[in-house]
Amino acid sequence: MKAFLMHRDQDFDLEGKLPSNEQVLTQDLELNTLFSAMAQKDEFLFKVVRKAVLSSLDDLDAILYRQDILKDCLKNPSLVREIYAIAVEAIEQEKKNYLGLFSRYPVAILHRSIEVLQMFVEMLKKLRNYADEQANKFDSEGFAAFFNMLQKELDDDYFASIQEHLKTLKLREGVLISVELGKGNKGTNYTLRKPEGKKQNWISQVMDRFLASKSTAYTFTISERDESGAKALSELKDRGINLVANALAQSVDHILSFFNMLRIELGFYVGCLNLQERLNQKGEPMSFPLPSTHYQRKHSFSGLYDVCLTLNLEQRVVGNDVNADEKDLVIITGANQGGKSTFLRSIGLAQLMLQCGLFVPAESFAANLCARLFTHYKREEDSAMKSGKLDEELGRMSDIIDDIRPNSLLLFNESFAATNEREGSEISRQITQALLEKGIKVFFVTHMYDFAHGFYDQGRDNALFLRAERQRDGERTFKLSEGEPLQTSYGEDLYNKTFGTKGEG
Repeated sequence: MKAFLMHRDQDFDLEGKLPSNEQVLTQDLELNTLFSAMAQKDEFLFKVVRKAVLSSLDDLDAILYRQDILKDCLKNPSLVREIYAIAVEAIEQEKKNYLGLFSRYPVAILHRSIEVLQMFVEMLKKLRNYADEQANKFDSEGFAAFFNMLQKELDDDYFASIQEHLKTLKLREGVLISVELGKGNKGTNYTLRKPEGKKQNWISQVMDRFLASKSTAYTFTISERDESGAKALSELKDRGINLVANALAQSVDHILSFFNMLRIELGFYVGCLNLQERLNQKGEPMSFPLPSTHYQRKHSFSGLYDVCLTLNLEQRVVGNDVNADEKDLVIITGANQGGKSTFLRSIGLAQLMLQCGLFVPAESFAANLCARLFTHYKREEDSAMKSGKLDEELGRMSDIIDDIRPNSLLLFNESFAATNEREGSEISRQITQALLEKGIKVFFVTHMYDFAHGFYDQGRDNALFLRAERQRDGERTFKLSEGEPLQTSYGEDLYNKTFGTKGEG
């Protein structure tokens, strides 16, 4: 049995390898805020959503497959949570039935497996009931296949067969074992045999004994005080049921693995439901993005906001409208503390959310897939640094170059500003030019006028220049609009706001 609720034809690998830059992405995009909102203090859910978000899908059909399943979940949140709860309960109940010191005894293994399998049967029946009664409320290919699998695999004959086997394996009528003699007359090929049938009544037993011409079997009785004999008989019994006990334990493991995978895969969607509830409470917009292939250049949206910022604030945050279709380079300049870094983070978050099948924090959003997502943000001064800030930035850039490939997306946030304007601009220009030539999309937040205006003067059709808005009185709107890079970032506004305007005593 397979759930296939994250991929069309394979299980979701919770222990799979994450991107080499996952720690950098987590830090620069503040991803732990997103993961925490989705997990709601559930460590297991945190692990699942972290793995899903950071493991970007690179196939359009796979993303749309997952989007359709999530749309079903958003339409039926209570039902999805109930199915998830069944998987969790099954796993927790199995853990409570612990063998401990008796794990090496076949009799104990058999007894434990029977109890667990009986519990699993009840949980599977609940899932089958959901398939019978609720399947018509779901439209996605993934849920249709899931419910169809439950109905096909868990039919009435299946449950009847299991109950019959469990009844037999309780061995209430004793144990019938066959054995062969091996070398040195040692027993070999111990095999548990099926009982011959129902017990005969006492009249039949008397008649059989009376009519039998001679005995066809030999019997012996062990004295109640014969501990050695009882031990030997117990060992014979263990040998006889060993294969059956192991086979039943494997069956339990098989069903347990199904519940584990169901919990993992539905866990991602439960995390999505948690996030949707948080954003709905604030009245923030959400939409399903329109993905396109790697080779297209799509990046247009309305009302895009930083989901991690809004999760940390009581009020709603400002969204932005941008059309960067057919653009390889977006350079963002403008007023200090005008929302440039927040906008850049919203770009990275939306890309990750798109490529894991999630909705995005925007009124509408369309973008091409990226092969990999990278960030290169400025870092605070580190007293433990063995070299200067510029060397450290260049070192991180070198690491990115080692991993990056065509059709990736790279976000720069005030990079290479640790040196003078002229040198920083030249470094930025050469790196950006090389990236563009390799088919890599670049978003660059910068205060370096020489760098930004140098590209602006080239009149590139594939470049877009955005500027953080500043009102005439110095107030920031946190909106970005198209505009030529300016020589000032209006740092005096921040000075005046902090220390008062000139002339104030």
